[in-house]
Amino acid sequence: MDRYKILVVDDELLIRDLLYDFFTTNEWEISIAEDGQKALDYLKNQDYDIVLTDLKMPDMNGMDLTGRIRTLHGDLPVVIMTGYPSLDSALDALRNKVDDYIIKPFNVNQLYKVVKKVVDERRKMVTAD
Repeated sequence: MDRYKILVVDDELLIRDLLYDFFTTNEWEISIAEDGQKALDYLKNQDYDIVLTDLKMPDMNGMDLTGRIRTLHGDLPVVIMTGYPSLDSALDALRNKVDDYIIKPFNVNQLYKVVKKVVDERRKMVTAD
């Protein structure tokens, strides 16, 4: 099986570095974007198994990015991370068919389990088709 490919989108350098180090240590191919537009540029040129995005970012928030991803890539799994959880954003996540909604600060091992489960489920569906 190919290595997992993840796109991480977060405006916080510390989070990007943490996730880059963690996922590369676990042998994932990872791309890092500091904003939604850069993430869309990556998505035009490469296929990913999952997008892990912050909710609150300047210019394009994670929910707007998810909407664009749904338009361009349909069923590409998206996991939202947020340090500002709210009922409204959780409901928006459901409406946008987000695969999971993670609250910061998070435990990277728990995050890894969520992300891997989502990717494994998608791969099973793709190979079953």
